[in-house]
Amino acid sequence: MVTDIVADIAEGRTALGIELGSTRIKAVLIGPDHESLAVGGHDWENQFVDRMWTYSLEAVRNGLRDCYAALAADVRQRYGVELTTVGALGVSAMMHGYLAFDADDELLTPFRTWRNTNTGEATERLSAEFGHSIPHRWSVAHLYQAILNGEDHVGRLAHLTTLAGYVHWQLTGEKVLGVGDASGMFPIDISTGGYDATMLARFDQLVAGAGVDLTLVDLLPAIKVAGQPAGQLTDKGAKLLDPTGRLSPGAPLCPPEGDAGTGMVATNSVAPRTGNVSAGTSIFAMVVLEQPLSRVHRELDLVTTPAGDLVAMVHCNNGASELNAWVGLFAEFAEALGVKAGLSTIFETLFTAALAGAPDCGGLMSYNYLSGEPITGLEEGRPLFVRSPDSRFDLATFMRTHLFASLATLRIGMEVLQKNEGVRLDRMFAHGGLFKTKGVAQQFLAAAVNVPVSVGDVAAEGGAWGIAVLAAFLRDRDPAQSLADYLAGQVFVDVSLRTETPAEADVAGFETFIRRYVAALPVEQAAVEHL
Repeated sequence: MVTDIVADIAEGRTALGIELGSTRIKAVLIGPDHESLAVGGHDWENQFVDRMWTYSLEAVRNGLRDCYAALAADVRQRYGVELTTVGALGVSAMMHGYLAFDADDELLTPFRTWRNTNTGEATERLSAEFGHSIPHRWSVAHLYQAILNGEDHVGRLAHLTTLAGYVHWQLTGEKVLGVGDASGMFPIDISTGGYDATMLARFDQLVAGAGVDLTLVDLLPAIKVAGQPAGQLTDKGAKLLDPTGRLSPGAPLCPPEGDAGTGMVATNSVAPRTGNVSAGTSIFAMVVLEQPLSRVHRELDLVTTPAGDLVAMVHCNNGASELNAWVGLFAEFAEALGVKAGLSTIFETLFTAALAGAPDCGGLMSYNYLSGEPITGLEEGRPLFVRSPDSRFDLATFMRTHLFASLATLRIGMEVLQKNEGVRLDRMFAHGGLFKTKGVAQQFLAAAVNVPVSVGDVAAEGGAWGIAVLAAFLRDRDPAQSLADYLAGQVFVDVSLRTETPAEADVAGFETFIRRYVAALPVEQAAVEHL
């Protein structure tokens, strides 16, 4: 078995996926059967500079090198062979944001990530003009806000892209994007697979009225769909990943995608009436639609799968970070007591305790808002925990409250989709760190959306594995084969899943909790205004 794997690695019968997430850059090497062969990682964090969330491009480059070096070391340690080639490669990253370059390919302003919510004026104007929801974090919202603000760099713009698009460009020299990631820059016309021409023309008219002369389509990356070639690894790109020079150039690259699209691939959720939830620093749900929505909803984004099918996205800026902070506090307390316990054990203990908490959280309330949250109308956030004098204040209910809070804003958006639009789901998959403790967050999510939720072990590395699968799809596909058929027939055959169905007591408890949550939002707003 190991001999076969060594031959697969040496002869390039592999696919490499790299994903730049909010707190970790991950690399996964998969074999011909799509099983993970080796992994690498690099931890990083965004910086809050001049009231903007950002990462430096130096941090991007250094993180890529460190992540790839860790992967190559894992290959060497497991199989005793150097990683010198891969059969195909793909890059994904956190979606949206604003990376603006001039004609000399110089960055004009620090990277503005999806986490920034300073684009409220642009969002309102563009949504009204287009008749299409334009969220705060979309690239076009950042561009239009910069124009409204009269920022000097706008006149020197030559190219806009996302983080995945930037890395792909550095590896291949190609300024392209996968359609899923592109749909978070500017609305897509599903019938053509390109940027919406009517909205492009209207945008150009709007900015001309503001005294800015630009043609937006000339600034945006070209669009590719899953399975289409998107360039090859250049010598410069190979040296960016591997400064030792061991990695050979020439590997084909699939279109770069956003983390939402790779999460859909990693959970086999690219067909209509399927959906997935990804939970990390942010939390979002992706639901593949059978038909367009009846009207615009500010809680819902319209994006696409990597194959170009229409998706309703419920994106919440705040996910598990505040919950993780509380777990870290308990870990610090355990250490102060002299108790030796790994962080994974502490997470499992606290999460499992939540199962015994009061179903409706017993008068406890938490808001996990470290940053602004457009779905609930907050431009900034303040983590907040409050309780009534007669509340049930025990560990189990405390942990349940924070887990419910991590899902609450998602529930608000999903309610619009399920109740107002009548969208039906056959299945919902979940992945991300929140679901590592078996049966806890999964059970609470099932209650929140009132749909069975499945979790599997097939995508342990999440989006990095998903983009590796998209790279393999480029390498392996029959031209007539759809992405959905490839996943169902070649990737997810005989996959074992754990499914939780909604429990009546949990559903009723979450209903009570979410009513209180919405009613108490003015308390969170007051905290923003006074803290």
